Amino acid sequence: MMFKDRNEAGYLLAHELEKYRGTNAVILAIPRGGVPIAYIIVRSLNLPLEVILSKKIGHPYHKEYAIGAVTLKSRILSDAAAEVSPDYIEEETQRIRDLLKKRYEEYHGNKEPLQLKDKILIIVDDGIATGNTILSTIKMLHDENPKKIVVAIPVAPPNAIIKLQNTPFIDEIICLSTPTHFQAVGQFYENFNQVDDSEVFQLLKNT
Repeated sequence: MMFKDRNEAGYLLAHELEKYRGTNAVILAIPRGGVPIAYIIVRSLNLPLEVILSKKIGHPYHKEYAIGAVTLKSRILSDAAAEVSPDYIEEETQRIRDLLKKRYEEYHGNKEPLQLKDKILIIVDDGIATGNTILSTIKMLHDENPKKIVVAIPVAPPNAIIKLQNTPFIDEIICLSTPTHFQAVGQFYENFNQVDDSEVFQLLKNT
C-alpha cells in the first residue's frame, strides 16, 4: 500500500479510529513525522492532541544503530546494550533527557501536560521500523495508569507488529499496511518530506 502523503494517511487512520469520537481519548503524536497525521485525526474526530517525546540511544561506534530509547521518564534497552559501557548509557540517557526537556518546552511553552490517567491514549506516528523507540514511550505511558493504550500507524513491517503485540502494555494496534519487504518508512509514501519544528509549532498552535 502506498500513501500519497501524511495527510492521506491521517484521514485513513481517522476513519479507522471513528469509534473513539466522543470518548475520553487523547491523541499522542510522536514528533516530528507523527504530528501532521495526528493533526488530521484530532481535527476529524475532535479530540485533544499532545506531543510525546522519545529518542533512541545510539551505539557508541555506530550512532544510527539503536541500542535503546529514552523518554522523559523511562528507558528501554535492547540486548545489544549488554556489550556497551553502563557509564556511556547513563551519560547518553541524561544528555537525551536534557534535549527532550528543552524540546518539550519549545513545543508546549508553559502549558501543563494533559492528564493521562484513566484516558484512552492513541499513539500516532507516520510509521514504525523496529518498534524499539515506541515501546519505551508506551512503557512510560502505561505508568500513567491510562484506561487503554492504542497504537495507530499507517505502516510497519510484520516483525515490528509482532513485537508490539507481545508487549502487555498495548490494548489495540491499528496498522493500515504491513508489507513484508520493508526497508524504511519513507518508501511507502509518494511524498515524504521532512517535517521541521516550525511545521510542528504551527500545527500545535492550530489545535
